Amino acid sequence: ELDPKSAGPFVLLSNIYSAAGKVNDAAKLRKAMKYRDVKKKPGYSCVEVNNRVHEFTVGDMSHPQIGCIYAELQRLHREMEIAGYIPDGQAEVYDVEEMNKEHIVCYHSERLAVAFGLISTLPGTPLYITKNLRVCSDCHSATKFISKIVGRKIIVRDANRFHHFEHGVCSCRDYW
Repeated sequence: ELDPKSAGPFVLLSNIYSAAGKVNDAAKLRKAMKYRDVKKKPGYSCVEVNNRVHEFTVGDMSHPQIGCIYAELQRLHREMEIAGYIPDGQAEVYDVEEMNKEHIVCYHSERLAVAFGLISTLPGTPLYITKNLRVCSDCHSATKFISKIVGRKIIVRDANRFHHFEHGVCSCRDYW
């Protein structure tokens, strides 16, 4: 039997409804979650730099170097687009306008952690990112592009497995 306070089944069904274009059903489900006081676990990513762990959440603005982090993300995004990257608006972000979806996924926690790692470590240094949830499909794709553009190994431990990104390829072979 499912735990009535567990957000997992609600989120999964809401994502299924949204992906099928049933936004009203997804909205009803989210309303039911709110009524039952069921809360989705917030995603966060961590990166260790100089023996200090830095934690990021989606759209995070709290880091002292946030200006440099966002500038690095914008630089990477431009280079990724030149290399053929197209943001995935379906990447587990529903019920928002298409342009806003692309903006939201560009600032997921793992991207903030990667950008911070890139500006805070020497070129060629591998980055080690830990994430409490499963990496979304768009961030997975973006990290492949980033690893190729910057010529670095990026290792992401998400809720399911380790992803070793190098030269634009992931060790999971896009199956996770």
